[in-house]
Amino acid sequence: MLELGSVIILGILAQWLAWRIKVPAILPLLLIGLTVGPLSTLWTVDGQKLLEPMWNGQKGLFAGDHLFHFVELAIGLILFEGGMSLKREELRGVGPAIINLITLGSLVTFVGGAFMAFFIMGLPWDISFLFSGLIIVTGPTVIGPILRNLNLKRNVSAILKWEGILIDPIGALVAVLVYEFIRLFHNPEFGGGGDFTGMAIRQFLTISLLGTSLGFFSAHGLKWLLKRSLVPHYLLTVFTLSYVLSVFVGSHFLVADSGLLTVVVLGMVIGNIDMPHKKEIADFGESISILLIAILFILLSANIDMLDLQLLNDWRVFALFASIILVLRPLGVFLSTRSSGIAFKEKLFISWVGPRGIVAAGIASLFGSKLVNEGVPGAEYITPLVFMIVLGTVILNATTAGLIARMLNVLLTKSNGILILGAHRASRLIAKYLVDNNRHVILVDSNMANVELSLELGIDSFQTNIYSDELNDNSDLNDVGFMLAMTGSTEVNEYALKTFSGQFGENGAYRLISVNELQHPENIEEDHLFSNKDDFINLLEVARDYPEIHELEINSQEHLQQSLQAIHMEEKIIPLFVKESDTDEYKIVVSDFSKITAQEGDKLVYMGKKLFLSPPE
Repeated sequence: MLELGSVIILGILAQWLAWRIKVPAILPLLLIGLTVGPLSTLWTVDGQKLLEPMWNGQKGLFAGDHLFHFVELAIGLILFEGGMSLKREELRGVGPAIINLITLGSLVTFVGGAFMAFFIMGLPWDISFLFSGLIIVTGPTVIGPILRNLNLKRNVSAILKWEGILIDPIGALVAVLVYEFIRLFHNPEFGGGGDFTGMAIRQFLTISLLGTSLGFFSAHGLKWLLKRSLVPHYLLTVFTLSYVLSVFVGSHFLVADSGLLTVVVLGMVIGNIDMPHKKEIADFGESISILLIAILFILLSANIDMLDLQLLNDWRVFALFASIILVLRPLGVFLSTRSSGIAFKEKLFISWVGPRGIVAAGIASLFGSKLVNEGVPGAEYITPLVFMIVLGTVILNATTAGLIARMLNVLLTKSNGILILGAHRASRLIAKYLVDNNRHVILVDSNMANVELSLELGIDSFQTNIYSDELNDNSDLNDVGFMLAMTGSTEVNEYALKTFSGQFGENGAYRLISVNELQHPENIEEDHLFSNKDDFINLLEVARDYPEIHELEINSQEHLQQSLQAIHMEEKIIPLFVKESDTDEYKIVVSDFSKITAQEGDKLVYMGKKLFLSPPE
């Protein structure tokens, strides 16, 4: 009881510590696991680990292979949650560079890593390819904290973010399939002694076919159950959990080692079909993944023995690590981005940042131990080598990414992105105009229908509750310097300005005027968006009746003020921005028009009826 409780408590504390000191959670988790595991044998009286995951005499949490059964189930759930994060529209929008990274880049790592492991470490070819398959992945749980702490240029941040999300299940699939080849290659039933026969090929195809088909049909089966309300709402999340586990176990029962592929496909399909309660399932899956990652990393790193660590006391290990970091990763990045238009310094930074995560460590421990038990030569190197790559890359990137980013000048010099709270018709109209004029705009709304309509227009949008932590943790908002609170709730708008103006309002944070302020103008104490008459209702009415945005060329400051006053006197017209002619920058119009300046050639941007006004003589 003490050991099991300690693992959970230490795991959550490590996650909290990682959040406080702004490092990937994997780092404190691995260090805690190694401290209570193999390293503790250096100072305990009897030379035993403080935490022994596998049953050894009278000490340990799991008997026999039960630890690896738990690891399999846990990784299955983590990969299911990762599969749900893959969206078709995201894949279409990430661009050729990212698609090349997850295809050509993965191939470079897979083939190059195997050659390095073979020629540098002297590992057998089959083990070398399993090692290279495991180090393909980077992982969003590792990349995310690094990106959140750096105000990177948008294209660099986007490439690293989406590479981490998209490559996670790809690396897992490669590792699963390579492991299956190795297992069949060394299985006496299929020839043994290295006699690789057609039976192994058929087994491989069987796993691929079963995994994809069972995952696909299971996803639609869950959709059918939920659409017909056959699962009560209070059982929704735990029923989904048991459903995923039953699919995983059932797939493994039908064809051994096919479960991981099945649940990845299951998650990918669910993430891309119209299904009730999908967000609740995703949120619950994320919570379960956080808990499982915390437990897994401590258990798996504690399960390593000092003999495993001693295998790393070899110059060839450091040569392999340096080759992967300094040769293999840059080679994959530069080949994948050769025709992308990405600057040379940006390619160098992307090459430097490639930390490995939970999928690599978890599957390495699982497959490495299985192959050791089956007597496969060289398998004893898999777990310590992959853990070394994971820990080394996380420490290296977490401690040096900021320094390298400043040296290569890939940090944003100014924040011109615009965050608009509320993705209703008027917000979409304004955001579409800005996007068409090469401005980065992000719409946020709690209504998924509004978000989907925004995405269809090509506007970056996501669903969230303003009171959640998602705005703080989203690396897509790194370049935001303007915040416009345009929801229909005065309370939400006021809360947003109070909470996030320091983070997202570097260049300005404004909200719409409220109905109460309209009725009691003597209570107005601040500037509001656009004017002191344009509240949420008026904004929607103008967008409904005159869904057009116009530009009026200005020839002087006097002309600007005259135009603003004319707009203020008219119905169904709302001033929005002043577009500067020399910089193409946008200045937001606020209720105190005297603060708005312009020069000849600038343009006044407004929404609604066409304004006909002669410039002053």
